[in-house]
Amino acid sequence: MSLSIHKLSLSLSAQRSLGKHVAAQETMINRLTAGTRINKASDDPAGQALAGRIDAGLRGLSQAMRAIGDGASMLQVADGALSNVSDSLQRLRELAVASGNGSYGSGDRAKLQQEAMEILKHINQVGAETQFNGEALFSQDRVSIGGEDENKRVVLDGLRTGWLSASEKMVKDLFGLQADGVKLKVNLVSPGTPSGVLAWVEGSGTGKLDDLSLNIDMADFGAGSGADGGGAPLYSDRIIAHEMAHAIMARTMNFANLPSWFREGAAELIHGADERVRSALAGADAATIVGGIGVSGGTYEYESAYVAARFLHQRLKDLGVEGGMKGLMQHLSRNQGATLSTALDAVTGGRIANEADFLTEFGADGDDFLLNRMNLANADTGAIGGLDADGGPAFSARGVVADAGDNNADDGLAGFVVEYPELGGHAGVRRVQVQAGDKAGDLIELRFGAINAAALGLARLDMRRGAVALLHVDQALAYVNQQRVVAGASSNRLDLAAGALQAGSASMAAAKERIEGVDYAGATAGLTRAQILQQAASAMLAQANSQPRAVLSLLR
Repeated sequence: MSLSIHKLSLSLSAQRSLGKHVAAQETMINRLTAGTRINKASDDPAGQALAGRIDAGLRGLSQAMRAIGDGASMLQVADGALSNVSDSLQRLRELAVASGNGSYGSGDRAKLQQEAMEILKHINQVGAETQFNGEALFSQDRVSIGGEDENKRVVLDGLRTGWLSASEKMVKDLFGLQADGVKLKVNLVSPGTPSGVLAWVEGSGTGKLDDLSLNIDMADFGAGSGADGGGAPLYSDRIIAHEMAHAIMARTMNFANLPSWFREGAAELIHGADERVRSALAGADAATIVGGIGVSGGTYEYESAYVAARFLHQRLKDLGVEGGMKGLMQHLSRNQGATLSTALDAVTGGRIANEADFLTEFGADGDDFLLNRMNLANADTGAIGGLDADGGPAFSARGVVADAGDNNADDGLAGFVVEYPELGGHAGVRRVQVQAGDKAGDLIELRFGAINAAALGLARLDMRRGAVALLHVDQALAYVNQQRVVAGASSNRLDLAAGALQAGSASMAAAKERIEGVDYAGATAGLTRAQILQQAASAMLAQANSQPRAVLSLLR
């Protein structure tokens, strides 16, 4: 082996080893002091990229948790306000119930109205001033839950609070008829068909009619604000009484085979039509009116049919038929195959053999009955069961149909399940999005409905009409309760989302730790090894550097 002062290979090799061990020692020291395995991209490029993505997700989840907390706080504030509004509506309901007390006078109801107005002001204040972070929490829209068409709402209020149920009771008491629990669909038509007809009942089939609907022409139908609706003398409740007579007859007898004059005359007889006849006599004589019987669509169709029904009712009573028209109606109901002719023959014992015999008698004596037996001068309408027809109480045009029936028709009638149309009433909604995750689409939408008297359909609340006021307050209560349900459900959803975020965050933190966390036992052992190797490499480097000095010994 030759000796040369230029031969430094051993020294260079020792230097490389020493440098590597120093670098390893520095890496271990950095890991142990920082607590992470990856302190720069070169430590683990792929691991560093993955850990970076996980860290971004963790930061996003942390911020989402704070957003969910803010959303939960918003809902808590909203629920507190809604609870207060609900309490206020409960007081309004108490006032509406009190208004229905017959012992209260107009002055008492004025005081109830005054308190109600103050409560509504408070509700408006709650809806406008409930805030979160300086922003109004509830929608400030004033679109009513009762719909934008006030006339339609007035008509439906009348149907729900008395017109239908009172009419049903009249037909049951005076004709002995009650339907069998089928559906009756209410349609508000505008404009209606046929033109000029205020309301009509239609169905399908023969005999008993199916698929019954009560159609109300909003182009012609009155929408007065009083309990009776419309205006004198053709109040809305009288029109409904007429149509309910049709509807109940259609479900209790062979309605399709009954002559038109009998159907219309019986329906007019329920509420009386003396005003119509009196008006007709101003333009025609009694013979013309009586002669209009059976002329469907004629000028005096309804007047003629009504006079014929009054005449028939009296004749049946004179012949000993119990209840007059009521006895005939009950026979038609019990005998579904009966026609008017067979029913007249049966209930009169043959003294009125058929419809033709009756019409002949009416044609001969109807003029005298109209002019001398019917009292068209007094306030009584001539309704069956009233003063003129049966010696009962006097029924005025306004009072012939009671303002309330046996039950609230909104809950169903005794003989019909009523299906009302939707008026499309939807209060305004304020939408607030909560970031519930670390992705752009991770959103939960919170909804806060409008809370004010107009939106709740109470802007025209009138304690003078207790039944309608009670109906409107109940609708407002149902709306507010639904808003509380929405708030509670949203709060529960936020709680679930928070729980999911916590679980996800814990899993992601564990994953990040597995990727870049330091194994202190292994790192400490590695550091000890690097230190030992560094010391050994330093010693060997000294030895390698001393080898060229051997040449000097040869030169001495």
